[in-house]
Amino acid sequence: MGKYDDILNMSHHVSSIRPHMSMHDRAAQFSPFAALTGYDDTVRETSRLTDEKQELTADKITDLNQKIAFLKEHAEERPEITVEYFIPDEKKAGGKYVTLSGNFRRIDKYNHNMVFTSGEEIPLNDIFEIDV
Repeated sequence: MGKYDDILNMSHHVSSIRPHMSMHDRAAQFSPFAALTGYDDTVRETSRLTDEKQELTADKITDLNQKIAFLKEHAEERPEITVEYFIPDEKKAGGKYVTLSGNFRRIDKYNHNMVFTSGEEIPLNDIFEIDV
């Protein structure tokens, strides 16, 4: 005779007081517990790399100013250009360099931006390189 033979064939107990728990709720009891909510996100954000904004040399500034003057003179032709510029990171120091290609439209003197025919705008102070 086995140790549990007396209860082996008994019917499953159903409470008359408490409602039956769904399988989903039952499984949730055994799901992993995150003691430090947001910790993984913080670690991921801290490990994300950003670039430092490079300081422009006097020669680089002169070169960019000449290219901008050329673009102003030829704005009606809507020349195709490629601009590399810096986008500051919203959450931490640094940012990233991105490249945008398109047709030049104008320089917005009021907002100090370069405007493309697509409507995209780049702050002049963030431009690193212009290929005309």
